[in-house]
Amino acid sequence: MCFTRFLGTVLVAMLPLLATAQQLTVSAAASLNNVFTELAPKFEVGKPGVTLRFNFGPSGVLLQQVAQGAPVDLIASADQATVTRGIEQKLLDADSKRDFARNTVVLVVPVQGAPDVKALADLASPRVKRIAIGKAATVPAGRYAKEALDSARLWSVLEPKFVFADNVRQVLDYVARGEVDAGFIYRTDAALGAGKVKIVLTTQGHTPVSYPVVVVSESRNKALARDFIAFLATPPALDVLAKYGFGKP
Repeated sequence: MCFTRFLGTVLVAMLPLLATAQQLTVSAAASLNNVFTELAPKFEVGKPGVTLRFNFGPSGVLLQQVAQGAPVDLIASADQATVTRGIEQKLLDADSKRDFARNTVVLVVPVQGAPDVKALADLASPRVKRIAIGKAATVPAGRYAKEALDSARLWSVLEPKFVFADNVRQVLDYVARGEVDAGFIYRTDAALGAGKVKIVLTTQGHTPVSYPVVVVSESRNKALARDFIAFLATPPALDVLAKYGFGKP
């Protein structure tokens, strides 16, 4: 058989595979990195020819990327406000939205050499010099923390001490390395930093931490995107979410 005929035979044989191959692009909050990475093969095994591709980052930035034309099929956000804004801007399909997980915001300090902090008011102590917090404009964890500090009338008092981070995992890294005296992160991220950070309190006075997932209006894979949303409510997905400390919606 000549090479040309052989190549043609191979291509013909591959056509069914090429026709069914699909890539589903999911933009997800940074705090979902470990969960979604573990869930990917569980979803793909039931969808032959489908590959999940993830883009992790702060929820506000992920929405900005969609607004700028990024080829994304789904957004899984760490807050409701970002998704609401996306729906109002016609970037996201309102009828596809589903809440799939809950979380809590905690204040953590380094395990070694941390100042004595037991309450939010203790952050005003001269012993606490640097506090890591996500940028409130784009990082939901930072916005939740700001709401809590506003409720305690501490935001303006503590603002000179803030070290602003691009996402919640960056806050975790700052605290774990002892580069700051304290930081606001999700309880699920604190668990990943066990042995390097410790929780001193759970924040109060802010919007409940709820994770919605929604289809992007310009997605070319809307049916598959809805399948992934439905998958997040199945026992295998709920088990992985629980494993990493996420609550049920």
